[in-house]
Formats: sequence, C-alpha cells, structure tokens
Amino acid sequence: MSSVTANRYSGPAILLHWLIFALIACGFTLAVYMVELPLSPQKLKYFSWHKWIGVTVFLLAVARLAWRMAHPAPALPESLPAWQRRAAAITHAVLYALILVIPLTGWTYSSAAGVPTVYFGMVQLPDLLAKDKALAEQLKLVHITLNYTLLTLVIIHAAAALKHHFVDRDEVLARMLPFVKSHGEQ
Repeated sequence: MSSVTANRYSGPAILLHWLIFALIACGFTLAVYMVELPLSPQKLKYFSWHKWIGVTVFLLAVARLAWRMAHPAPALPESLPAWQRRAAAITHAVLYALILVIPLTGWTYSSAAGVPTVYFGMVQLPDLLAKDKALAEQLKLVHITLNYTLLTLVIIHAAAALKHHFVDRDEVLARMLPFVKSHGEQ
C-alpha cells in the first residue's frame, strides 16, 4: 500500500478504516444476536467477544486518529459544493468521536454492572466506576443509543460514498478503496 497521493488515503489509513468497519459490523451484529439469548455459558462467551471487539476498536481508533493527525486526509475534489465539504467534515468528526466513545460507554456500563472487562481473557481492565445498578441501566441505554446513532451515520456515510461513485462519478470513494486505482493513478 502506498502513502497518500494528492487524491488518495495512505495504505495504513485504508487498512485501519476497513478493519475498524469490519470489527464494528461484527460487534454490532453479535450484540443484536446475543442480547435476546437466555443466560447461558454461550451468551457469556458472546459478551466477552463483544467486549474484546470493543476494546480492539478503541485501540485501533486511537491509532487511526494518531495516523490521521500525522497524515492529513487527501483533499476533496474541487467540484464539491461547500455544504458537502462541511457535511463531510462534521460527519467524519462525529464518526471518530463515536468510535472512541462507544467502547468507553460499554466499559463503564460493564464496570457499573459489576462485570469486569477481561481483554482476550487475559488482561483485566480496571473498573472505571463502582458497581451501581441504576447507573448501569442508564449507561446501557447510552451505549445502545450511541450504537444506533453510529449505524445511522455509517449508512449515510456509505450512501454518500456510493452516490459520489455512481452518480457524481468522482474520486471520493476510490480514495478509500484498497484495490481500486483512481483516474489520476491509471
């Protein structure tokens, strides 16, 4: 993977983008599935997997933000209207905030519920809050609400990228696809 060209994200940025997306998709799908299961060893295993995914997403999000600070995003096409540039900037900022905050709300929810988070079954993370059932219920609601907010923004983000590719026929989507060359690279 190459570094950023004038119109393309760097290889590490592309890798982190798609890896975080895949992990979030798996974690969300697992959560929707496991939440309705009766209490069992299998359900507890799924909760552990969900937490491991969340911690991993958080760590990768920190790495992605650090990379982004050192390697700015390529410029959007000059043809984009100012409102689309603003919408893209706001959406990206909120997406970054959510991929950092959602794992933290899960961790605080687990802490308040009195259930430790043990990363990959080996490293017990410290509880961020004392056990508090009422607070745990509030944090659970916050965690769920933020996840559905993220889902909504991801759908809008993907729809905008597909619109740029198929309707506007510009380079916006190609900038983040690992195996697609933009018109400027052909």
